[in-house]
Amino acid sequence: MALTNKQYDIIMREYDNIRTANQHILNERYEEVYRLAPEYTEIEQEIINISMEAARGRILGKSTDSSSQEANYNNSGSQGESSKLHSKLSELNNRKIQCLIRIGKPADYLSPVYTCPLCKDSGYIGQERCSCFKKKAIDLVYQDSNLKNITDSENFDTFSYEWYADDNPNPANGLTPLQNARQAVAKAKEFTVKFDEEFSNILLYGTTGAGKTFLTNCIARELLNSTHSVIYLTAVEFFDKLSNKDFNKDYGKSDTSDGFDTDYLTECDLLIIDDLGTEIGNSYTSSKLFYIINERLLRKKSVIISTNLSLKELRDSYSDRVFSRITSAYKLIPLFGDDIRVLKATR
Repeated sequence: MALTNKQYDIIMREYDNIRTANQHILNERYEEVYRLAPEYTEIEQEIINISMEAARGRILGKSTDSSSQEANYNNSGSQGESSKLHSKLSELNNRKIQCLIRIGKPADYLSPVYTCPLCKDSGYIGQERCSCFKKKAIDLVYQDSNLKNITDSENFDTFSYEWYADDNPNPANGLTPLQNARQAVAKAKEFTVKFDEEFSNILLYGTTGAGKTFLTNCIARELLNSTHSVIYLTAVEFFDKLSNKDFNKDYGKSDTSDGFDTDYLTECDLLIIDDLGTEIGNSYTSSKLFYIINERLLRKKSVIISTNLSLKELRDSYSDRVFSRITSAYKLIPLFGDDIRVLKATR
């Protein structure tokens, strides 16, 4: 998964906070034990003294070994001392456990506290990201995606074909609405399956209420659940956020900004622009759309655009540069049929 640098930093700061909170818990436990069992402190100090003395002895022993005979003697002696040391430390540790039990605490009460014992709150097991890291990443990309309200019902398994008629083929491709919908879903699934292997973009266009937004949500959910970073914006939101950055001199201040980072528009794994054509079009919107489309093509970052505009209307509404980029670098997927929202309301 390609988290943005800011998203990665947010997660790692969360781990810092978790470790700090858990260390605070452990410190409080130590204070409690010291208060209820003062002898625990004495036992710990004795362990420290013995360990320091043993370390000093090992250092001095190495510096005084001057002959083979002496070395053999010292090794034999060292083994005996080591055995005694181990026995003494074991006895002291058992006394510590008895102290804890005596005050009603479990034997591991003063062991390090971890929210995730698998990675010890580091986020990593070796070089691999821990499952807890992946969960945090999923939560974060959902939050940043603008798709927090996606429900479990919006996925490929629940995409219903019952709303698409199986007659009156479209003259443009010779497919009925049902046949075309099945083809569109198949292409959308292929897009998600090959997302990490094959760079591609999608233009979903067709009649109002034919299921374009639902289908983009299916794609978004699939990729978000595999911890890809996805940003979903309606066309109106998309251009509002860009113009807010370009024309609001106070952009980025906590009291004037919505907290959205427009860098996400070029950095996220997938950008979804829904309902293109519903915004108030002008030279600014056309130039910004070209910039984002072109920038993401250069970075090989995928885009899905949905629109109720026909290809001719798309050409007429935006510059030739925009139309050329879309038609040459996007998979054009039509979706047509009766307005599903109207059909549901009349049943």
